[in-house]
Amino acid sequence: MQKKGNKYGVHRVIEPVGVLPQPANKIDNNMDEIYDNEILIDVQTLNIDSASFTDIHNYAKAQAGEGATEEQIMEEVKKEIFYNVELQGKHRNRRTGSGGMLLGKVEKIGDALKGKIDLQEGDRIATLVSLSLTPLRIDEIVEIRPDVDQVDIKGKAILFESGIYAKIPADLPEKLALSALDVAGAPAQTAKLCQYGQNVVILGAGGKSGMLCCYEAKKRVGVTGKVIGLTNSQRSTQRIKDLGFCDVVESIGGMTPVQVNELVSKLTDGKMADVTINCVNVPDQEMTAVLCTKDDGVVYFFSMATSFTKAALGAEGIGSDVNMIIGNGYTKGHAEFTLQELRECETLRKVFTELYA
Repeated sequence: MQKKGNKYGVHRVIEPVGVLPQPANKIDNNMDEIYDNEILIDVQTLNIDSASFTDIHNYAKAQAGEGATEEQIMEEVKKEIFYNVELQGKHRNRRTGSGGMLLGKVEKIGDALKGKIDLQEGDRIATLVSLSLTPLRIDEIVEIRPDVDQVDIKGKAILFESGIYAKIPADLPEKLALSALDVAGAPAQTAKLCQYGQNVVILGAGGKSGMLCCYEAKKRVGVTGKVIGLTNSQRSTQRIKDLGFCDVVESIGGMTPVQVNELVSKLTDGKMADVTINCVNVPDQEMTAVLCTKDDGVVYFFSMATSFTKAALGAEGIGSDVNMIIGNGYTKGHAEFTLQELRECETLRKVFTELYA
């Protein structure tokens, strides 16, 4: 008879006792037996969140030393991923605190959940909860794809009763669906935040979440609104220009927050942004986002590289009365919403297929 588990997974927490799995320092990743309300997953791919993978790659590069080959750097990436899981029983980046999500096949369903959920053993799913709270065991790292932040593994994971997931749709390739589901909260939140006629600024517009947000923002603001896509690299700048979702695309690589403020002021005739969406995967972008936004406007920090302290105290320090949403990657129906964007926009699907599938 299977042991009874807690809905939120606190029965897996080892240290400190009493906290939930996400903030826990260590959780139980023993997969030899599962609790009655758990789902055991045979894991195929980890989709490391962008901020975390960027940090891991930079850390690995430093560990490998000057002049290291990409192969040597990838070996250090492997070591870091294994170490994170060995140390914590889950994959939570020790510096960013973030995780990612996974793709796999349902291997076993706990007795208390059988017949009560829309899953069967053998179903292919993507988990829509963070790896930073998911019990994970890695037996082997098969391949690392740094261009798309994905790691193919042999291993197992546990989805708690409260965990959300999406079945992989039959009409989309698995890796394509996984890449979109990883950032599903961003376009879905964009749809809730953006209104007809508004000025919307998107930082990191040429990245995975940025492209989806640009597409959705333009649908919402219409012909009288303006979507301004801000990018950091030549490649991402050209990519978002070619997609045609933005009214204006500007590269801000090397610019200070004040310089970006002046640029946005010029592009909006001094009105600034009603909504600013930060999709940048590196730290210290908080004040750039705040300075783009008008008083009573909204800043949505989707990036997991965001510091709440820097955002809140920085805005206070310049007398900016903006409404800030910090990194909420979940909103009801976000998975199907985002997959539908790929179905309805052929150019977006083509770019995602080329980059991620």
